[in-house]
Amino acid sequence: MYQSFLIKYAEIAIKGKNRHLFEDALVSQICHALREVDGEFNVRKEQGRIYVEAESEFDYEETVEALQHVFGIVGICPVIMAQDEGFDALAQMVVAHVKEVYGDKSLTFKVDARRARKNYPMTSMEINAELGGRILDACPNMSVDVHDPDVMVHVEIRNQINIYSSEIPGPGGMPVGTNGRAMLLLSGGIDSPVAGYRMARRGVHISAIHYVSPPYTSDRAQEKVEQLCQELTPYCGNIAFFCVPFTEIQEAIKKYCPEEYFTVIMRRLMMEIAQKIAAKDNCLALITGESVGQVASQTMQAIACTDAVSKIPVFRPLIGSDKTEIVETARAIGTFETSTLPYEDCCTVFTPKHPKVRPSLEEVEKAQAKFDFTEMVDKAVAGTTMKVFELN
Repeated sequence: MYQSFLIKYAEIAIKGKNRHLFEDALVSQICHALREVDGEFNVRKEQGRIYVEAESEFDYEETVEALQHVFGIVGICPVIMAQDEGFDALAQMVVAHVKEVYGDKSLTFKVDARRARKNYPMTSMEINAELGGRILDACPNMSVDVHDPDVMVHVEIRNQINIYSSEIPGPGGMPVGTNGRAMLLLSGGIDSPVAGYRMARRGVHISAIHYVSPPYTSDRAQEKVEQLCQELTPYCGNIAFFCVPFTEIQEAIKKYCPEEYFTVIMRRLMMEIAQKIAAKDNCLALITGESVGQVASQTMQAIACTDAVSKIPVFRPLIGSDKTEIVETARAIGTFETSTLPYEDCCTVFTPKHPKVRPSLEEVEKAQAKFDFTEMVDKAVAGTTMKVFELN
């Protein structure tokens, strides 16, 4: 029935003179998402609207699913597009659409006509009234409700005429890549993939960095994180994944530093390494999945000690979220099942029995100064491997 989709956006509309740049980015992201869908599509802009038009047979459900992963889209409207052949022809199409989609259901409706082309011979109010009458004649089980209708029948008079009555929600946000690049510290847990998702939703193109400590962590733990990367690509686009050898550093922390500071020192060294990799990858910030008070290393004091080593911004999009909210998002984006696989990452290696919950920066720096980690950090950076995960 449908060969086209009208794509709605929200925040992009307030971008002023730069609006076209964001529209172009959204068109590019839509084209990228549709590459994996069976069918040929034409994606175009026209008069503040973006249209996706199928130029061959296509899978409707698969197409909608792909579009629901594109940040920047707030609504996906299956639309009938027609040329203006007079009001009677328009009325016939509208009535046929309503009858085919809603049949003889007892529903309320409202017609919402808009004229972008002001030379149309009828006003919007006249179109609403006349189309409403014809729908009532053809569908006696339906009734009009102008305040809270079950069905809103949209008719847009433009260069062509658009008819649609449903809007499938999109993910919202901004097109990926419109707000720079950042490096996600990706563990195998529930939180960090959600943090990456939320930053990508704000238009940030993410790369990911992960730390491995063989033989304390297994190959399955790394494979788990790589699978999380792959699961994020429908939303985030291509992801450069950096894998850092971290065993030597963790063993040195255990050997030379006071046990209660293991975790915060480990996170500070992770930040140092991540900054160096981020600079090579043109990333302007780091992203973590921390939430205030969730674990001992995520108290305000511990976070301040970690941030002290960072010379670039550290974004924490989950900072005010509770675990229930984070889990709900993880389930919605499809990362929860993978995140809960029982393979430990390096953050659980050498976990202190009694970590310092509210460390001071002076205490942490004194504890870390018991060993010079500079050469080990450089060695870890040099030994880092990279692979790129792309949309399947």
